[in-house]
Amino acid sequence: MADRLAEYRHRRSFGKTPEPHGDGRPNSAGNRFVVQEHHARRLHWDLRLERDGVLRSWALPRGVPDDPEHNRLAVQTEDHPLEYLEFEGEIPEGQYGAGTMTIWDRGTYEAEKFGDDKIVMRLDGERIHGTYALFRTDKDWLIHRMDPPDRPANPEPGSITPMKATLAELPDDEDDWGFEIKWDGVRAIAHYEPGRLHLISRNGRDITGQYPEIGRIGRQLGARKVVLDGELVAFDDDGRPSFQRMQPRMHVTSEAEIRRRQNQIPVTYVIFDLLYLDGRPLLEEPYEVRRQELDRLDLGGPSWQVPEHHRGDGSALRDAARERGLEGIIAKRLDGRYWPGRRSRDWLKIKNVRSQELVIGGWLPGKGSREGELGALLVGYYTEGELRYAGKVGTGFGAEALKLLRQRLAPIERKASPFTGRQPEKGAIFVRPELVCEVTFSEWTRAGTLRHPSYQGLRADKAPTDVVKEETA
Repeated sequence: MADRLAEYRHRRSFGKTPEPHGDGRPNSAGNRFVVQEHHARRLHWDLRLERDGVLRSWALPRGVPDDPEHNRLAVQTEDHPLEYLEFEGEIPEGQYGAGTMTIWDRGTYEAEKFGDDKIVMRLDGERIHGTYALFRTDKDWLIHRMDPPDRPANPEPGSITPMKATLAELPDDEDDWGFEIKWDGVRAIAHYEPGRLHLISRNGRDITGQYPEIGRIGRQLGARKVVLDGELVAFDDDGRPSFQRMQPRMHVTSEAEIRRRQNQIPVTYVIFDLLYLDGRPLLEEPYEVRRQELDRLDLGGPSWQVPEHHRGDGSALRDAARERGLEGIIAKRLDGRYWPGRRSRDWLKIKNVRSQELVIGGWLPGKGSREGELGALLVGYYTEGELRYAGKVGTGFGAEALKLLRQRLAPIERKASPFTGRQPEKGAIFVRPELVCEVTFSEWTRAGTLRHPSYQGLRADKAPTDVVKEETA
């Protein structure tokens, strides 16, 4: 017995860690198992099988597989004492395996085979019921589920294009709607399964690597499988969402630069919808049900949050948003389902500040103090497949924004105008219509151009041909 636990004891300082020393009398005939959720440096799950008076142990970085489709890594660790079957607690910083450990499942197992290189067993726990194989490979072990689950889960939906809101006024029947703040950031669908998170932008790009701080949400989601809808937001010094502040995080790809800017400009994933939960698709469920399920997850952390929503009383929320200088609110019909990729009247956006995504078709050189620099962007929107000129945007540029625009515009210059119909003034330098920007403005003129536009930043998450003139429905 002492030899079997020598490595376990060698790794631990029992005056500092609450883990059991392993002094109890062993029972060599036991067949209990435990799965512990271990929030160590990396979240993982520890599978322990009672065998020959100790607990044979494996760390499962992505948990126990729930179907036969996938093998998952199982890293064999040192044998643990039988008292570990009941252990839950906080292993202090500086100790081996530091972090919180909780019991995720426990029960008994029946071994069909228990060899040095392969174990085949039936697990019967509070959560897990099935036949599994643990087998050694050249480098590590793998765990495989051999039989189908008792209740096959519906597969997680694959690529989901976010649902869109229609520009509108407040609905008359406010009690039939839920109201939320409109977040001014980057839309992202989060696909999570144990040990793995993917953030997908609205144009289908995987942007997980650009926002590493969001990955820690896995510590809270644990062994769940979810698909979330939300917005990646940078807040200004007054706690308001700022698309301009978000810009330096959106356009970097090198890991070193991402880490540097992560510290300078922290980003929060603001979650407002739940589309899939543990084998249950929720797209066809009413918004009110989806929000209830989302609230039950009780998500909240240093880089993610679920903001409040308000049933009815949209006028009060709109007025409060206006007083705070926020862009506006979103109204969501309580009985409305989720329509991927569709602009639906089940979601309405009510704006305090008018904003519009526009395609950059060229630019004008600056004059006076801006001579030699970019003076104004020439922008437009698509209608019936043609790019229509919407005016010039000459304010809102900071030094970093001007530098980024120069870098992005220079390689795509062209001689001919991309605009159909009305044209910009002479001296314009045209570009291929590949870049999308966001601007705020006061109103549309009768001529169809922007009045008092101000540049907010580039958008990398929307195709230029999807940019149309937004008008109140």
